[in-house]
Amino acid sequence: MTTLVVCLDRTDDVGRKTGLRSPIVGWEAVRALVTDVGLADPEDSGVNSLLEALRVAQSLRDDDEEVVVAVVSGDRESMVSADRAVAHQLDDLIAEYDPESAVVVIDSAEDERLVPIVESRVRVDSVDRVVVRQARDIESTYYLLKQFLADEELRQTILVPVGLTLLVFPILATVVGPAEGAAAITAVIGLFLLYKGFSIGELFTSLARRTRESLYTGQVSVVTYVVAAGLTLVGLFVGGLGVSNLNETPGVFLPVMQFAFDSVPWLAMAALTASAGRLLDEAIREEPIRNSYLNLPFIVVSVGLVVRGFSAYFLEQAGIVEPIFVPTFEGGVLTVESFVIGGGNRLAMFVLAGFLLSLVGVKVASTFSGVESSREDSGSESGPESEAELVDGGSESDSTRSP
Repeated sequence: MTTLVVCLDRTDDVGRKTGLRSPIVGWEAVRALVTDVGLADPEDSGVNSLLEALRVAQSLRDDDEEVVVAVVSGDRESMVSADRAVAHQLDDLIAEYDPESAVVVIDSAEDERLVPIVESRVRVDSVDRVVVRQARDIESTYYLLKQFLADEELRQTILVPVGLTLLVFPILATVVGPAEGAAAITAVIGLFLLYKGFSIGELFTSLARRTRESLYTGQVSVVTYVVAAGLTLVGLFVGGLGVSNLNETPGVFLPVMQFAFDSVPWLAMAALTASAGRLLDEAIREEPIRNSYLNLPFIVVSVGLVVRGFSAYFLEQAGIVEPIFVPTFEGGVLTVESFVIGGGNRLAMFVLAGFLLSLVGVKVASTFSGVESSREDSGSESGPESEAELVDGGSESDSTRSP
């Protein structure tokens, strides 16, 4: 079993400093090369890489393995020519010595890119990366910074905000003061992190794409979405107006309930309008409507009723909202006296109405989906029979025509 211990040098530092041409093969040749490279540049980490190759070869020889140690260098002209030079030298070594496996020795991230070239020609049992002990932290930091600067997205995400911060902070510190400038920059950085963390940019991009597709295809939901947005604004305005009418109400709970009580009807109508537009788009396509689109309007109204009931209950207990007064109703022989619905009865009525409406939505969705599925089943079953009838009819007509 022959093992090739190969020391890789992509940028041809060995040839540039010693004037030797690679590949350099053999124990004595590599050991002499260590002296030549060390005398040319004692600070070069390539000396350690060559010594590591000799150490690995000696260790394998002690285990009674046949070892060939070699140094392969690239070309200084370009990275492509360097890789091709290494590949050509490896082909010559493999053709001459026919190794069954290889141990690769490297000393930099640049040389590590040659490992796939070796793996494509011979089985690689180990990759030995040599890092000088005194410069281990510096070496690792250098490679991390190099990879970071090579990534364009990371540069734009981190370096650009940091650069803008360093430029804007002195201006703000001069105009409004250091504390105010630091607070403003911190707020902007926080908003930027939230923007990236929640992928708001992707959400806006997806929304713009779907809006453009809806406009080009003439979907009804475009109009309903605009109406829903208007109703939402009205609901928020009405809710805020209701909260502003509270006269110094302590705490936060009651203002929140007042906002929900006033805005929920408008918000429910907005959601109902949007879901109705989506439902119409599905119906116009003449395709089976999914249960979610059929059930969504009922769920929206049900949730609105429940939220309205609970907010009304709390506001009524605080004396802000009056109970529901039902006047006297007379219709022929039927007469209903006036009565008041309030407190728990009012809450129970809204919750029960929401629950029943959600059940109606489930029933409607299941009924319509059952009708669509039955149509598809009947169409698929009638297809082959009709074809068979056509075939039979054609055969009968042919038989009647033939004498």
